[in-house]
Amino acid sequence: MTDPRGFLKFPRRPVPPRPVEERLNDWDEVYAGQALLPLVSEQADRCMDCGIPFCHSGCPLGNLIPEWNAYAARGDWRAAAERLHATNNFPEFTGRLCPAPCETACVLALNADPVTIKNVEETIADQIWERGYAAPHPPERLSGKTVAVIGSGPAGLAAAQQLTRIGHTVVVYERADRVGGLLRYGIPAFKLAKRHLDRRIEQMRAEGTKFRTGVDVGSDVDATELRRRHDAVVLAVGATQQRELPVPGRELYGIHQAMDYLPLANRVVEGDYAVPPVTAEGKHVVIVGGGDTGSDCLGTALRQGAASVVQLDINPEPGDARPDREPWPVYPKVYRISHAHEEARGRKGTDPRVFSSATLHFEGTTAGQVCALRLTEVEPTARRPRPETERVIPAELVLLALGFSGPERGSGLIRQLGLTLDERGNFARDGGFAAVAAGMAGQVRHAGQAGRATPIGPDGVFVAGDAGRGQSLVVWAIAEGRATAAAADRYLTGSTALPAPIGPRDRPLVA
Repeated sequence: MTDPRGFLKFPRRPVPPRPVEERLNDWDEVYAGQALLPLVSEQADRCMDCGIPFCHSGCPLGNLIPEWNAYAARGDWRAAAERLHATNNFPEFTGRLCPAPCETACVLALNADPVTIKNVEETIADQIWERGYAAPHPPERLSGKTVAVIGSGPAGLAAAQQLTRIGHTVVVYERADRVGGLLRYGIPAFKLAKRHLDRRIEQMRAEGTKFRTGVDVGSDVDATELRRRHDAVVLAVGATQQRELPVPGRELYGIHQAMDYLPLANRVVEGDYAVPPVTAEGKHVVIVGGGDTGSDCLGTALRQGAASVVQLDINPEPGDARPDREPWPVYPKVYRISHAHEEARGRKGTDPRVFSSATLHFEGTTAGQVCALRLTEVEPTARRPRPETERVIPAELVLLALGFSGPERGSGLIRQLGLTLDERGNFARDGGFAAVAAGMAGQVRHAGQAGRATPIGPDGVFVAGDAGRGQSLVVWAIAEGRATAAAADRYLTGSTALPAPIGPRDRPLVA
């Protein structure tokens, strides 16, 4: 176990990021080269090894946090790697991208500063690769069953790796030209260097997973034909239906969806473009939306040399203290500063966010180019405009980061597989992750074998990640991919040895 008095001896000390002025001049990760093993081991020693580790409940993957904290505290990185990989296929992704609900669920967070769990996880994940602990794990024997996984984001990759390792022949179909989904093109390189993704893909290839890029299932390939060619299909296409902003002037040039803008910047880093077709360089930029995607746009615009950046958030500014309605261990809505916000404050000295604000309309030039945005303050709860609070701010590039409302409605998958959408606009599924077909909700077709899954609708079609859950966190995507793999394996073989830590109805602690 860790030092029983470690949390009394050592204060919380997160791994420091690189200086703002340094990282704004490149696309390297914010923490590139900053993992300090003695510091991380000391911080891991703050873990109290609680009798009831609530950090487990804060983590959708059920990561064995106290166990790998104890090994990290002693510098036993191999043992720490084994415990981390026991529940998480891709800790190098979650260690960099997850907002760490485990930390707010840490028992220390009741009345003190929690353990720096995210820093410890990322460091262990990096040591896994640096010390050669990530050897491929091909199956001992093949089952003779084939599975098609549609989508290569974190949910699809997790499902594919689990199913490959258990012995099924898995083919992953990705419509983009490279594997990775939003990990590849949606997440900026300064948050996730693509080398981490590339080496996992190579590991999966060595294990036997096959990848087919540039294939849009439902368009290039008929989904029903794909289902006939495979024993099971996993839909992990994500929630990519972008929300719109239906206000006057939306048609003006210079107004883009965030997920049309961010991939172009990533393609520059990949070497596809010398300069991005859409750039913030020298422009007054306005980001509409206060979430993580908006923060990613902010960091990208700053690195491209924007003249100014303003981020509009319709929500009121949160307080510093945990609200009474969000008691521990719930992930609370409090005032947080992302690395991009820190970068903007370092340059201008102020927070780039404007809270409790809404867009009324856009103004343009005679050539049809956006040049300004008229906004208003809104009431905190009803979100009604406050009288006499309208003002105009310059806007030569507007980025809409308003989130997503489920899988794309025009997808051929829906029509070809006869899928049903639930009340939230996601692919409907039963308690075993099986897809629900139109007109068949509530009709269970028993497989006729004890212990076997009983899918509703398209037999052998399963839904994983944001496509069924809705827009969520990378850690939830991996957890769902693992659980869906267990459901698909049970369908194919009648039983499964794969872990299934969650059910599709589970909801995260993140509000």
